[in-house]
Amino acid sequence: MGDDQRPVDPSRPVYVWQQAADWIARRIEAGELRPGARLEGERELAEQLGIAVGTVRRAVQDLRERGLVVTLPAKGTYVAERADS
Repeated sequence: MGDDQRPVDPSRPVYVWQQAADWIARRIEAGELRPGARLEGERELAEQLGIAVGTVRRAVQDLRERGLVVTLPAKGTYVAERADS
């Protein structure tokens, strides 16, 4: 992904955390991140997206609320097993 292809654009009228969450959700829907797969760490995602760690944290919280991921303390965040699969 080139710098001009970043999935997060702070100038868009959408919260940055929401753009990050939607980008991860698209990766899950596309099968790039399969059920049971571990998401990159918060720092790694923040660096990859060019956003703050706290913003990544809010995006992951949103994904948990959508039922797309589960977070296990001290283990990481994983793509949830889908009930419809």
